[in-house]
Amino acid sequence: MKEREISGLEDALGHHFRRRAIIEQAVTHSSQAREQESQRAGEHKYKVNDNEQLEFLGDAVLSLVTSEELFRRFPQFREGELSKLRAHLVSERHLIQVAQRLELGHYLRLGRGEEKSGGRGKTALLVDALEAILAAIYLDGGFEIARDFVLRNIVEPELERMARQGETLPLTDFKSALQEALQSLGLPQPAYVLVEESGPEHSKTFTVEARLNMKSGKNPELVGRAQGSTKKNAEQDAARQLLTSLAARSKTETKNPADLAEK
Repeated sequence: MKEREISGLEDALGHHFRRRAIIEQAVTHSSQAREQESQRAGEHKYKVNDNEQLEFLGDAVLSLVTSEELFRRFPQFREGELSKLRAHLVSERHLIQVAQRLELGHYLRLGRGEEKSGGRGKTALLVDALEAILAAIYLDGGFEIARDFVLRNIVEPELERMARQGETLPLTDFKSALQEALQSLGLPQPAYVLVEESGPEHSKTFTVEARLNMKSGKNPELVGRAQGSTKKNAEQDAARQLLTSLAARSKTETKNPADLAEK
């Protein structure tokens, strides 16, 4: 790779490599490596490294970082729900969007045949390169830098997008999850209140609040407020918001249910 290409890739990734060889390997497809080897076939055991082994390592780093973040961020989720969300975040369907956003296709080192067949736009090649680059960042900068890259580029933007659009993957029954979470903490169940109903009869919008009293009193301490095309949808989204607020609060307060209820 030319120096300006390496610099451009480093800018896109947000990491300056001390070991330039490793980032070059991360973007080298096997077709390019085998082509170079064939051109120097007369030399004894001439070997060009491709990104396949790095891809293997990057996949493991991605899974670990994603699992750890979901475990920390969603303490109310069950194992199956965490697994479904992780599967989405590390899926080819999601990772290709990240690879395209980083314009990784521009930096791939491909053999002539792969180049002619449109390899720079192939989903499998781009996703493999992304995972290999993650491994390169891990080997060059350490786990914390690799973790920051995963969260900044892969995990957090997608979770924020899902929250903005009200997507319920992987958890669809937030009301039941909230009920279970409150029971485990020894707290009362929330009240779901329809606070507004607007729009024509055939296309109404319902605004619902999920109100939670964590101690005796008239005013709720935590409130989730959401809109939906049906009261049920609005209630589910309000419950989701309340779950998030409850999880954030539990991290800053005691984990003792009795003490939590008294606050």
